[in-house]
Amino acid sequence: SIPKLLKGKGLIIGVPAAFSPSCSESHIPGYINYKNLKDAGDVFVVSVNDPFVMKAWAHDLDADKKSGIRFLADPDCKFTKALDLDFDATPILGNHRSKRYALVIEDGKVKEAHVEPDNTGMSVSVVDKVLG
Repeated sequence: SIPKLLKGKGLIIGVPAAFSPSCSESHIPGYINYKNLKDAGDVFVVSVNDPFVMKAWAHDLDADKKSGIRFLADPDCKFTKALDLDFDATPILGNHRSKRYALVIEDGKVKEAHVEPDNTGMSVSVVDKVLG
């Protein structure tokens, strides 16, 4: 489980959909290319997708794995719902999805929550606002 993995500092980034334009072209690449990302501790990207999609997306965005980011699947939305960070995206994406967010973690506890007010925008969860 993620809490067991997060000893010390960490970051959990939630996205509405792997391979979506804003997630793939801007949001996650911003973190991948952030020069001081290692200072954030263990970094995870979570999406309500299956593990095969997340593996392919990770390879597409960070094939050499230099960023150290781990891409995790939440296929049943259980993790996302437990955090109360889901929204009904049925009309567009077919089911409940994750809001776009970034959680700054310290010793397994959320120290900062950067949750997009409109669920999918990119105003508060981008790397410059979270780690900047």
